[in-house]
Amino acid sequence: MKTFYLTTPIYYVNARPHLGHAYTTIVADAIARYKRLGGHRVALVTGTDEHGQKIERAALEAGVEPQKFVDTISAEFRSQWERLGLEYTHFERTTSAHHRKAVEKIFQAVQASGHIYKGHYRGRYCFHDEAFVTDTGEEAECPLCGRPTELVEEENYFFRLSAFEQPLLDYYQKHPAFIRPETRRNEVISFVKEGLRDLSISREKLKWGIPMPGVEGQVFYVWFDALTSYLSGVGYGHPGTGEEKFADCWPADLHLVGKEILRFHAVYWPAFLMAAKLPLPKAIFAHGWLIFEQDKMSKSKGNIVSADPLVDAVGIDGLRYYLMRNIVFGQDSTFSYAGLVQRFNSDLANDLGNLASRTLAMIGRYFKGSIPDPGPEAVQESREAAIIEAAGKTITEFQSKFDNFEFSRGLELVWRFISNLNKYLVETEPWVLAGKEDEASKARLATVLYTSAEALRITAVLLYPIIPTAMQKLWAQLGFPEPLENMRYANLAWGQLPLAQKTGQAEVIFPRLDKEKTIARLSAGTAIGKAVGTAAGKATDTATRTAAEPASKPQKGISMPPDATDFITIDDFSKVDLRAGEIKSAERIEGATRLLKLTVDIGAEVRQVLAGIAEHYQPEDLVGMKVVVVANLKPRKMRGLESQGMVVAASVGEEGKPVLVTFNQDVPNGSKLS
Repeated sequence: MKTFYLTTPIYYVNARPHLGHAYTTIVADAIARYKRLGGHRVALVTGTDEHGQKIERAALEAGVEPQKFVDTISAEFRSQWERLGLEYTHFERTTSAHHRKAVEKIFQAVQASGHIYKGHYRGRYCFHDEAFVTDTGEEAECPLCGRPTELVEEENYFFRLSAFEQPLLDYYQKHPAFIRPETRRNEVISFVKEGLRDLSISREKLKWGIPMPGVEGQVFYVWFDALTSYLSGVGYGHPGTGEEKFADCWPADLHLVGKEILRFHAVYWPAFLMAAKLPLPKAIFAHGWLIFEQDKMSKSKGNIVSADPLVDAVGIDGLRYYLMRNIVFGQDSTFSYAGLVQRFNSDLANDLGNLASRTLAMIGRYFKGSIPDPGPEAVQESREAAIIEAAGKTITEFQSKFDNFEFSRGLELVWRFISNLNKYLVETEPWVLAGKEDEASKARLATVLYTSAEALRITAVLLYPIIPTAMQKLWAQLGFPEPLENMRYANLAWGQLPLAQKTGQAEVIFPRLDKEKTIARLSAGTAIGKAVGTAAGKATDTATRTAAEPASKPQKGISMPPDATDFITIDDFSKVDLRAGEIKSAERIEGATRLLKLTVDIGAEVRQVLAGIAEHYQPEDLVGMKVVVVANLKPRKMRGLESQGMVVAASVGEEGKPVLVTFNQDVPNGSKLS
């Protein structure tokens, strides 16, 4: 069986690692762990791209030699990945001797195919993205980053990219899964159809690069150099065992890249490989940007977020879970400190953490820390059958979603299963059964706690690729001595939890966070944090003034005191049952532009509520949010679906934009508002 080979981008070392870099590598690490649980051998290559004009200039500004400059930044990337617990199999540096041999080898193969020639280049060049922009001398902004370009004129060696226009289009058509998601595939196809121009693959005036063999005064264009790291990282051009390793890994199964560098990976890279007569990677997936305050995180905008303070606040697993759950892979997605903390508390501390701690504590208390025997089928009810059926369905559908890069959807399925388990414990009341002396109650208690523990075993295996450290702790608490990473999805069927197995010490896996203090801690000292603090301060100040100083005339979105004849009594108000609820799932309704279908946990039960907020909220952003629910509103049908209540929202602005009412402190589900 061929090794499953995936890569992250080879990160350019002009800047220190930030959350955008971490996101791509966390996803790659999760995929690698997932594939291993599926029984695959896995190679994960990451690394640093260390040549080019931008780095040469940055080193000059820093007053150090380029090699010392890249050594420092590359070490920071490795240190960051180590802190995040990322398990790559190889870290490739483009300044290494074996990488240089790989670049020379692929160049010679391309040259032998007749696709290299010497020519004159005059045009605009973006040093920030190391990209050739136009072959005219007119001033132009870089289409990738929007910054000014520089006029470059020199004798270079060119790659005959124009010869691969039709071969690339034919390949895209024959292999529709080569570029994903589909929106990015369509963008690449449109770009190629506009016509490809030959590409300069060497630089004459640049010194910091790999020298072109047999040519005086020329170094390789940084992208020809960097892309080759996907080959050199698995042995291409290495003597001895390198070629054997390369044969086992190549072609790559998956390149993960940010959408801004897709052109280099989906046009230039396959053309280079075609010319060198090497197989093309099986798939290239371009993910979107992390958006904060409506803008992409970038060094030039001064809104970079480091992963370090996030890990300090919510832990490695808390950060990993938020990025994998909240972000729809392939789309631009919003990142927020409030969302990070909310997701941690609602999903990890409340749902999963409470389920684990309650189950293990009761096994420890009522069965002296031994996994109980669920007994004969006679003590099982339809509830157990439903849990067993849900477990099998979750195992199958989770893998289907992950195989299709729908990580958020896969996690949503697992949390639906966890929600059902919590509901199961509430309904079966094992703490009540434990207080009864009859044999039937004792047998029933054993069944309930075995069912909960077995469901936790399955949950731990499913979630290991995403939150590995926490799930290994849970695995040990369930009493398993071997590492969780040795498990396989193929052996995940119900009933594998050994009876009488001694559980470990039950400890809190996800301690709850103080939301206000954690957000303040995250906000302090960063460019983003200062912006958040300023915005929050202005919002608080405005709200205080609004409450203290009544407006002199009615304003859109602000209610004026009613006339005396419109007042209601306290008895009238007491008829309205307002409850704190947590949105467990949200989805669009086919044919409806304004309605979303929500499931909301209001403590005693989970309600289906329809809300007219689809034009202003994305479904994935709502999951985990605490809202106010009118719980005793008479159910009504809309679009053939029943709405069992109403979520409360303010009407803001002249267009009456709905803004959901939520809480600035954690409130238990079902709490009554008064």
